[in-house]
Amino acid sequence: MLITETGAGLADAESYASVAAADARCASLGLTAWAALAEVDKEIALRKAMVFMATYRTRWAGRRVYQRQALDWPRYNVVVDGFIVPSTSVPMDVVNACIDLAVRAGRGEDLLPDLDTGSNAIKKDKTGPLETEYFQNTTDARERFVAVDALLAPYFGSSGGNSIRVVRA
Repeated sequence: MLITETGAGLADAESYASVAAADARCASLGLTAWAALAEVDKEIALRKAMVFMATYRTRWAGRRVYQRQALDWPRYNVVVDGFIVPSTSVPMDVVNACIDLAVRAGRGEDLLPDLDTGSNAIKKDKTGPLETEYFQNTTDARERFVAVDALLAPYFGSSGGNSIRVVRA
C-alpha cells in the first residue's frame, strides 16, 4: 500500500499523491491510459515519480520541516506569490507535478535515463591547419520536463535550496 505524505513530515512517505488523487486528476484531464492501469502499477508509477522529484532537492525554497521526513515536503520559509506556504501541507502544484510524472512513468517512460553525453559527432572538420568542431551536447536532465518545471517554478529558491525571495517595496 502506497504511503502518501499528508503534510505531517512522515518518515515512511512514498509519494506526494495518492492513487485516488491521481485518478481524479487524470480523469479530469482525459488521460484514459492511466485509468487502464492496475492499482499496483499506479502505485509503482507514483513511487517512480518520487524518485525523479528527489532531483529537485537542492532547488526547493525554504527548508524541510523535520530532519527524518522521507520526502522534501512539507517545508517552511516558502513564499509563493507573496503568501507563505503552510508548513503543514504539500502544495497542490507539487502533488500535481508528482501525478504528471507518474502518468509518464505509467506509460513506460524512463524518468531518469542515463544522459547522452554526446556522440562526438563532428560538426565541422577543416584539414589545414587542422580544425575540428564537435556538436554541443544539449542534454540536461533539469530541463527535461518543461511543463512540470513550470508548475514547480514558484517553489524553487532563487539560488538553489534553502533560500527565500526578498522583494523591495
